[in-house]
Amino acid sequence: MSLVINHNLMAMNAARNLSTSFGALSISTRRLSSGLRIGNAADDAAGLAVRELMRADIASLNQGVRNANDAISLIQTADGALAVIDEKLIRMKELAEQAATGTYNSDQRLIIDSEYQAMASEITRIANATDFNGIHLLNGNLSGTHDGTGLTSTGQMKVHFGTENDSAEDYYYIKIDTATASALGLGNQADTTDKGYSISTQSAAQNALVGINEAIVSKDNIRAKLGALQNRLQNTISNLQIQAENLQASESRISDVDVALEMTEFVRQQILSQAAVAMLAQANSLPRLAMQLLGG
Repeated sequence: MSLVINHNLMAMNAARNLSTSFGALSISTRRLSSGLRIGNAADDAAGLAVRELMRADIASLNQGVRNANDAISLIQTADGALAVIDEKLIRMKELAEQAATGTYNSDQRLIIDSEYQAMASEITRIANATDFNGIHLLNGNLSGTHDGTGLTSTGQMKVHFGTENDSAEDYYYIKIDTATASALGLGNQADTTDKGYSISTQSAAQNALVGINEAIVSKDNIRAKLGALQNRLQNTISNLQIQAENLQASESRISDVDVALEMTEFVRQQILSQAAVAMLAQANSLPRLAMQLLGG
């Protein structure tokens, strides 16, 4: 190579190598400081696309867990109210048994029937008053066909926990039948042909014993369905948590930096940068040889 003064080719080469090494050093520093192998699309375009989809699914699954937990809370609220209704039904059965015997006269049966009707009214009040986040649970609002097209959904409650909208994977319905006294066939708000309408006469009280048993069975069916749904939701939560965990592990393998490997690369680029700086300094001093020749 000739000794020239217009161009310092060796310095240019050293500067280019320094720029390359320093750029790679900057990337290693960013990865080590952020913990991410993929910081922008230039690092790995395909990996970035896959990672962002995974991150969206992970966030959706975590929210799905919260949705399922909220549904469990709703079911527990309904079940607690039904447990109180259960106590009222037991008292009504006791009153019907009392009125069914022949040792009481008509006036006394009317007194017994007044408490019986009060228990029926309380069952209706509990059913109408039980709500979760403003959603009434036992008054029949959640017993019809689901319709979510309006601002307020009607019918069965759709519990959504999956990442898409597939009925086989992402949601199912909570249906709660009506638990008012009239729906159970009890009290003077029920149909007059219902067995549990009244206990004001001995015959009516004897029929009410059968009607109350049927009401207890109906109430137990509601509670059994709620219990099965709660167990299903708990299993759903476990499955969602496992899915989120596995997706997080996959996203980590794609996105996160291997610190050991990246630290090795960092040290390598650091040495190359230091060597390039040293050689650039040497290359910048070489044109002085030409000055020595000119001065000589």
